[in-house]
Amino acid sequence: MAAGLSAELRGFQAVQRLAYECAETVAAQLRPGTTEREATRALRAEAGARGVRDWFHLPFAWFGDRTAFAGFRLPTQFFPTSRQLEPGMPFILDLAPIHGGFTADIGYSGSLGPNPLQDRLMADLREHREFILSEVRQRRSLRQIYEDVDRLMGRQGYQNRHRAYPFGVIAHKVDRVKERRWSPHIAGFGTQSLRGLANDALHGHREGWSPLWSPYRMSDHPPHPGLWAVEPHLGFRGTGAKFEEILVVTDSADPEQSAFWLDDELPHVKRWKEAASLTEAKGGA
Repeated sequence: MAAGLSAELRGFQAVQRLAYECAETVAAQLRPGTTEREATRALRAEAGARGVRDWFHLPFAWFGDRTAFAGFRLPTQFFPTSRQLEPGMPFILDLAPIHGGFTADIGYSGSLGPNPLQDRLMADLREHREFILSEVRQRRSLRQIYEDVDRLMGRQGYQNRHRAYPFGVIAHKVDRVKERRWSPHIAGFGTQSLRGLANDALHGHREGWSPLWSPYRMSDHPPHPGLWAVEPHLGFRGTGAKFEEILVVTDSADPEQSAFWLDDELPHVKRWKEAASLTEAKGGA
């Protein structure tokens, strides 16, 4: 699909790739003793070196059982802490830069050294990526898709950890944002982005849709055209894993054009392709 992208979508794709590049660079620099706060500062510096001056939200980093949001009850618990990384410990890096007026929101899961459990969670997320796309193309309501994803997680033996996010969202809309010289933040979120979400919420309320993809009645409507940052988040015994990337939804009658992932060259997708190739090679041996 990438070859046929419009200039607008290529802009979103570029900032999404920029965000993943920042995550991969910082992930490679993590060492035992690195704190979540140090990781988020590194993410901001890495993005700043690439020209990022504004954010949909400032970077997050979660280490150890915080990747599964263990014990999270308050919004403040999402913010980076002095938790230190240890060998074998899972981590999640989450950043949402704005660059050139385009927005992305990504999640990168990894571990400091081998972590077979998180590897398994990441492998099982592949089914969610395929499943969500299929359901969106069928024009099932966002609330129904959320419930279906919940059931899939249950069949896999996992807990739904995106339910711990504010409003329990699995996704939210992203849009163009005007670049400004001074871009303040409130509770880690850019004021321009919050204003855009508020405008979407107001217009959506009038038209019967919500910019937040949640398990509640406000999401009981078919997928609304636009760009959605989707983040299914699995948890199991104190270990969490997720991906987050942009899903494009259109009003096309062609199922393949009605919804598609913006980019199939992201780290987790490449990982799945490599694993599938290895499996095929072993099967043919």
